[in-house]
Amino acid sequence: MTLFTTLRKPLGLITTAVLAALTSSAYAIEFRSADTHNADDYPTVVAVKFMSEQLEKASGGKHKIKVFNKSALGSEKETIDQVKIGALDFTRVNVGPMNGVCPMTQVPTMPFLFRSVEHMRKALDGPVGEEILKSCESAGYVGLAFYDSGARSIYAKKPIRTVADAKGLKIRVQQSDLWVALVGAMGANATPMPYGEVYTALKTGLIDAAENNIPSFDTAKHAEAVKIYSRTEHSMAPEILVMSKVVWDKLPKADQDMVRAAAKASVAFQRQKWDEQEGKSLANVKAQGAQIVEVDKASFQAVMGPVYDKFMTTPDMKRLVKAVQDLK
Repeated sequence: MTLFTTLRKPLGLITTAVLAALTSSAYAIEFRSADTHNADDYPTVVAVKFMSEQLEKASGGKHKIKVFNKSALGSEKETIDQVKIGALDFTRVNVGPMNGVCPMTQVPTMPFLFRSVEHMRKALDGPVGEEILKSCESAGYVGLAFYDSGARSIYAKKPIRTVADAKGLKIRVQQSDLWVALVGAMGANATPMPYGEVYTALKTGLIDAAENNIPSFDTAKHAEAVKIYSRTEHSMAPEILVMSKVVWDKLPKADQDMVRAAAKASVAFQRQKWDEQEGKSLANVKAQGAQIVEVDKASFQAVMGPVYDKFMTTPDMKRLVKAVQDLK
């Protein structure tokens, strides 16, 4: 256990004076990072562990990152709040819960924005992605990387083949106004809820459906509760890795550079693991009796205009949306 960790645990929040004292290159730091996924081998969990390995090598064994998954440090929203005040160093969350604190993250959340996985990766690896990550600094977060989160689709006890089939369903969404509006545009009743509560809500009938990617449908055991996965693929909203700007600002420039480089290196690793996990999870849910249903995507796309009108309100947002749409 490092001095940094020892001091932080009883206090919960490191004072500016203590942080300043610990930023000397003489001190080793064991950073803490949060993740809500249960599986220890989930792509985002192992990606941050890989980042820790890269950081440890670059710092000559001085710095590393301990990953707390399984919502051990709280829900995505709770860990975002902890990161803002410096009580937690990193968190890996979907961009959805970041929408309220870093508005530009709404851009990659928008429905049917990306034409394919390749299109999404190219957009987020380029100037659009960098601008979105940079925009979070004014809110107290250093955006370090986007991770793949696949295409999100609706799963329920019945097929959702057209947008009319979603009408009136209670569908769990992330705790984000944009997600409430997106599902509301389908005629469904959006039910914001932390990820860790979805399994029980599906089992008890508190909600009729949820929406997520195939690996989450599998590893969170949602496929035990409902068996029909309808490929709406309405969003490819990525995951985002952010660091507390309070902690970042106390690090020497050399350490900041090492952290940023390690995060960037973890992206390719995460994508490789993601691609492997998607194939594995698809086989897993099919073996459990899940049905994968193709849908009329055009019917869903047709009702999304008001969502763009409501949330893409600034010239910068509109510019970034167009840049993504124009990207070949």
